[in-house]
Amino acid sequence: MKDSTVFESGMGELGLGIEGVLRRAARSLIEQAIETEVSVLLEEFSAVRMVNGRQAVVRNGHLPEREIMTALGPVPVKVPKVRDRSGSGIKFNSALVPPYVRKSRTVAATVPWLYLHGVSSGHMREALSILLGEEAKGLSPAALGRLKAQWTEEHAAWQRRSLEGKRYAYWWVDGVYTNLRAEEDPRICLLVIIGVTADGKKELVSVSDGLRESKASWLEVLRDLQARGLEAAPLLAIGDGAMGFWAALDEAYPETRQQRCWVHKTANILNELPKSKQGKAKAALQEIWMAESRKAAEKALEAFVRNYQTKYPKAVVKLEKDRADLLAFYDYPAEHWRHIRTTNAIESTFATVRHRTSRTKNCVSRNSFIGLGFKMLQQAEKRWVAIFHPEKVRDLFAGMKFIDGLPANETLPDDQQDAA
Repeated sequence: MKDSTVFESGMGELGLGIEGVLRRAARSLIEQAIETEVSVLLEEFSAVRMVNGRQAVVRNGHLPEREIMTALGPVPVKVPKVRDRSGSGIKFNSALVPPYVRKSRTVAATVPWLYLHGVSSGHMREALSILLGEEAKGLSPAALGRLKAQWTEEHAAWQRRSLEGKRYAYWWVDGVYTNLRAEEDPRICLLVIIGVTADGKKELVSVSDGLRESKASWLEVLRDLQARGLEAAPLLAIGDGAMGFWAALDEAYPETRQQRCWVHKTANILNELPKSKQGKAKAALQEIWMAESRKAAEKALEAFVRNYQTKYPKAVVKLEKDRADLLAFYDYPAEHWRHIRTTNAIESTFATVRHRTSRTKNCVSRNSFIGLGFKMLQQAEKRWVAIFHPEKVRDLFAGMKFIDGLPANETLPDDQQDAA
């Protein structure tokens, strides 16, 4: 009966031609799937509330309509937007319409995504023909092999570039896994560093392979950066708490401050609580990192400890052990807090890669994987936006001290702040 209904609704649009009818049906199907994705995200963050009780993560209209390529040709689609009123950087990126392939019809931008999507070399040309049309017809398997070798060479040359005179205010650091397999290793991982330059722009600092938990792997990355001229330590590094990176950082750049990612920390704490308690606990944790001052954050943290210590001591231990590193952001400009409280800069870039590779059985060489990951990051880098108020980076480099997000000379004593 459903098939008949769909057919009859299409009969009224025969003036479009059969291709037009099919494209309209494709548009409806794609947009329904995207709406499902955004509903899942909104449900996930439904317990996150503002101080006034309003929901923090809400719908915010749609992005401008754009075309995506399908087997039927270009289909116009509207992708919903999500607004994070808490300023924590939560965004909606559709896995069906990855942001880094949205407008690109070039081989350089599309092939890495297709490969990591699980398309084997034998079917790559067919997939490219769907996406790229006539441009892809002459792309043979041998050409694909040369293209992947070229990416590996480009990455190797990039990893040798000079870093003399470079300075970074912030680093986001992560070990990015996918389920792709290497011949000699059951699971492969990219060690990625993204930095903020003196003009507030985000750029790739390093992309290499290694073991996420290994101090030795991360120390090799950092020593390589130093050998290429990066003498000035970043002011602050942001990452999760499980990496060997922190021990390596203490050895290579001991003056760099550390900020633990609140998204990772929240997930780790909630794992120690029953599901019935997680919504309330998440809101209590948000009160800590959304507090206007360190003093208020400490007060909210102590309240969390009192409320959960007796029944859920493991959750409290996970919070208290990184207390100082979770609150380091208060010593940096308030305009930058939304950027530096989490590793969203890396997580958002690789969210679709993780999703798309969760089912693939592809086996690739380590060099091919690094080259592919590097090209994906390069394409994503072109769309990264600078951090808010980049002039504050210059203030940091000039040695200005910040207290509760404000320049120290503009900060009121605690008693005056309380009175205000």
